[in-house]
Amino acid sequence: MDNFMKLINGLSNTLNDIMTNYSDMLVQGMLDTLYMTLVATIIAYLFGLPIGILAEVTSKDGIHPMPVINKVLGFIINVGRSIPFIILLVAIMPFTRMVIGTTIGPKAATVPLIIGAIPFIARLVENSLKELDKGVIEAARSMGASDMQIVFKVMLVEALPSIILGVSLSSITLVGYTAMAGTVGGRGLGDIAIRYGYYRYQPDVMIITIILLVILVQIIQSIGQLISKKIDKKNT
Repeated sequence: MDNFMKLINGLSNTLNDIMTNYSDMLVQGMLDTLYMTLVATIIAYLFGLPIGILAEVTSKDGIHPMPVINKVLGFIINVGRSIPFIILLVAIMPFTRMVIGTTIGPKAATVPLIIGAIPFIARLVENSLKELDKGVIEAARSMGASDMQIVFKVMLVEALPSIILGVSLSSITLVGYTAMAGTVGGRGLGDIAIRYGYYRYQPDVMIITIILLVILVQIIQSIGQLISKKIDKKNT
């Protein structure tokens, strides 16, 4: 029992020391991670959502089959998803420098984050729309709805709970990507974990950053599930 209490006291003292000495850095790291995740998610969805819709609409079982366009979109999405993010991060550094003016910092890191997330999001949206009951779409068509009306007033409305879950999944994936972006100066919690936990041999700092990342992921997942359930109840 005494040994257990000593362990608890030791962990408590270590935690207090970390929060005293590194609290400002950890708070800034959390803010940088949130910035990169939020900005990348929003902008990536502006591109990924229409691409995913188009991929489903032009598919063989879609409301407006266009095999050539569908195959081109499928190829682009598959190629984009097959490139490991750390390689993409390095490969597009010249493009990032051209767009942002630098390759260092959270703002610069959002460029590869967005490009890496777009094909992932497009596939999530496509799969969400593909899961819809075809009978609902056929009913809308029999009532004289146009393709645009079916997409925006039927498909997207019915698939919204699934799309919301996809947003939370995309955000969680991007949180992981931000950690990799930290290896090339993207800052954030991942950068702190690598610089202090790996290069400076301070595992206690690394553990704290991991805990913060786990908490962030759990919050994102919980918010996504909560919103999805509320929307699903409204639709039913």
